[in-house]
Amino acid sequence: MSDNNEAAIIVETNDNPTHAIIWLHGLGADGRDFVPIVPTFEFSPTFAIRFIFPHAPVQAITLNNGLRMRAWYDILGLDRNSNQDTDGIRKSELLVHHLIAKQISEGIPSERIFIAGFSQGGALALHTGLRYPQKLAGIIALSTYLPLADLVEMEKTAINETIPIFLAHGTSDTVIDIDFAKLSKDRLEKLNYAIDWHIYAMAHSVCSEEIRDLSNWITQIADPR
Repeated sequence: MSDNNEAAIIVETNDNPTHAIIWLHGLGADGRDFVPIVPTFEFSPTFAIRFIFPHAPVQAITLNNGLRMRAWYDILGLDRNSNQDTDGIRKSELLVHHLIAKQISEGIPSERIFIAGFSQGGALALHTGLRYPQKLAGIIALSTYLPLADLVEMEKTAINETIPIFLAHGTSDTVIDIDFAKLSKDRLEKLNYAIDWHIYAMAHSVCSEEIRDLSNWITQIADPR
């Protein structure tokens, strides 16, 4: 494991990784938050994948009375009708572009790169992956929603219209209501995206069954045997 001057934490499951997962943390956390899940993935011993856990910038969050914390964009409200920080979302989208470009420069092509995220990070993963101008391996969006949903049809890129998408949510999530997540799933399906939808008996978190399902999903795409 390496910490790239606090820009991101890098964890590789084997030498010479052939694939990469850029994993975006949730509001108020940092890149370290999901590092412990890497050993819990059920990959084949020879499958080499690089996990990149970047840290969001620190900024004031309106929903939290202006408290400064790591965040990919400002949160104005959790209601599905709340205004959204469009400029902040697009600014962080460019940060993800830079992370993808770095992996490409290190020999992992875009079609072998997944964008993943939890909660706010999952929202950014969806936003970025649907709009990215080069083919990606897939999008992993956990306990989250589709931001700027009304703009997706206009802004989505044709090259990623068939991108595999793993969506998962907890039945007892009190941070992002599961009905909001289902609404996001339905909107994506209406745009003909192939959604692998999973529901778990959990709150706003990640569970072992979810990681097992995600392991199988990633393996089917990246390491079919």
